[in-house]
Amino acid sequence: MLKRTPLFEKHVAAGARMVEFGGWEMPVQYSGIIDEHTAVRQRAGLFDISHMGRLMVRGNQAEDFLQHVATCDVSAIPLGQASYGLLCHPDGGIVDDIFIYHLPEEYLVVVNASNREKDWQWLHAHTEGFDVEIVGRSDRWAMLALQGPEAEAMLIQAEEPGAGSLSVLPFHGVALSALFGFTTLVARTGYAGEDGFELFFDAVHAEDFWDKLVGLGAKPCGLGARDSLRFEPCLSLYGHEISDTINPYEARLGWVVKLDKGDFVGREALAAIKAAGPTRKLTGFEMVGKGVARGDYPIHNLDGELVGTVTTGMPAPTLGRPLGMAYVPIALSTVGSEFDIIIRGKPVRARAITMPFYKPQYKK
Repeated sequence: MLKRTPLFEKHVAAGARMVEFGGWEMPVQYSGIIDEHTAVRQRAGLFDISHMGRLMVRGNQAEDFLQHVATCDVSAIPLGQASYGLLCHPDGGIVDDIFIYHLPEEYLVVVNASNREKDWQWLHAHTEGFDVEIVGRSDRWAMLALQGPEAEAMLIQAEEPGAGSLSVLPFHGVALSALFGFTTLVARTGYAGEDGFELFFDAVHAEDFWDKLVGLGAKPCGLGARDSLRFEPCLSLYGHEISDTINPYEARLGWVVKLDKGDFVGREALAAIKAAGPTRKLTGFEMVGKGVARGDYPIHNLDGELVGTVTTGMPAPTLGRPLGMAYVPIALSTVGSEFDIIIRGKPVRARAITMPFYKPQYKK
């Protein structure tokens, strides 16, 4: 049986096309991927992301524990701020990418939907020696993402008088607020390349909360637009650009690995990988020949040898041309390098280009 979020009935009633994603039955689109994508870039779109994992890390050594399991410097996350991070295996492969929110006396950790159970088990397996408690909140809380240039104005309308204006919440800031009369944890985070917010609140209010945001003009969006929106600014998706067999330096995520913070799971392997340099790298490309590259399409060098694989590819809606990301040898990762994508058995020329394809419009 596929799992469902508290908003499943709303999605079906709105005519969304439902698909399986990471064990969940989720909306892939409502009015259409391009229409929803454009709404987020120009106005504001609303996503149900209640399928993602939410857990609290608390206790006297909560910070020490997270320092031990995450690649980022948790001690450098101020109260009321959030940070992107990675969980890595001892060999440097990526367990998952996560967001860590520093709240009063505890931390909120958000993990990918497909990795909820895996991450829960992995984190608990590393608690030995730490005075720490991990508490699940995935079922108790709903989680929505309101993304786009009009998101801030919409939430200001939803704020209760005296709640404090969300206009002053900084990028990656997180604060407790009251929206539509509901106690809500509001974070200025998201994965669409736009200014926006992620909202955490009691799941029993999910339908009412959703209706009120739609009433303010937010456009319901599905997983299809979420994928195209994160693709244009080249934001990684677990199972595509990152996985257990991919390390942060290959994935251009070395910036989130803080080797100088002290020991953590995977540090020794990651230090060795950084010193030697990766042998392949995530690379953006444009199609030179006619065709659209898709995930898992093979890549050949100009001598016809298999050298890599496409992770994500599509016609980029904002940019109006077919683009993609792929893992290729370092020699082919420099801008201007050419290689062939095998599309329906035939080689089609592609060229490495600068990443990201779209400059994020975060409010900083």
